[in-house]
Amino acid sequence: MVVGGGVTGLTTAVVLAERGARVRLWTRDPVGATTSAVAGALWWPYRIDPPEAAQAWALESLGVYEEMALRPEATGVRMVEGVLGETPMDEVGGWAAARLPGLRPVTETEYPGGWGLWARLPLIDMPAHLPYLRDRLTAAGGTVETRAVADLAEADAPVVVNCTGLAARELVPDPSVRPVRGQLVVVENPGIRTWMVTEGADGSMAYFFPQPGRLLLGGTAEEDVWSDRPDPAAAEAIVRRCAALRPEIAGARVLEHRVGLRPARDAVRLERTRLPDGRALVHNYGHGGAGVTVAWGCARQAAGLAAV
Repeated sequence: MVVGGGVTGLTTAVVLAERGARVRLWTRDPVGATTSAVAGALWWPYRIDPPEAAQAWALESLGVYEEMALRPEATGVRMVEGVLGETPMDEVGGWAAARLPGLRPVTETEYPGGWGLWARLPLIDMPAHLPYLRDRLTAAGGTVETRAVADLAEADAPVVVNCTGLAARELVPDPSVRPVRGQLVVVENPGIRTWMVTEGADGSMAYFFPQPGRLLLGGTAEEDVWSDRPDPAAAEAIVRRCAALRPEIAGARVLEHRVGLRPARDAVRLERTRLPDGRALVHNYGHGGAGVTVAWGCARQAAGLAAV
């Protein structure tokens, strides 16, 4: 039994089912309404600890996404070029450079007035990717049920895998899990084909991700903020920061506002424990802003723990 229907829960359930386990997945919200559905979903470790483990999980996931990118219409995964602004080469040279061919310093044309790295990374269209994972799970014999859970002990299975993200704060309970609020503005794409991620000296973020039929603009990272309602002032600031990078964004028609609460924790919790009645309980939560990035590495480790 997997509890939690975001990208972590779905990916973990897929791995278990494709290894031959009988898998049921319970999700409080429909797949398209989870926090994962809001994600901009560029493959890159962001706000996740511990760094060394996150990098290993990310690299394992990278290989899976590279394969998925061969079928973008089905999987929602594409390999797209863009700019990691204000990112030094030595930050990635020790762990990722060998896996990222073409990684190099940006040119003035690519990032006027700034410095950083040019990279080709997986960019995941979550409204397409999450249904792909759900369908892959059911094709492997798994089932998905929309069901709210008040206690993990409700899951009637010999092994329960907890992928509930922020909800683990109450379900475990684990008060160390906290929200980091992220807001996005979705606009019509004025013809931008590359992505960009930057962070100002004041800590403000600006990023844009070209997804099919739209451009995602961000963002915010507000710690311990629980509101999931879009803030008009924050939305205006997001558009303004992104337009400073690409002026054509300023006139783009706004399609939608999105808010997601990243499930942050001092360290990802990925371990096997027990429920009060002695049944096995595997925790896989606390991935911060990198749930998509580390999904497959963490899922495989969680599946291994579930099989012990």
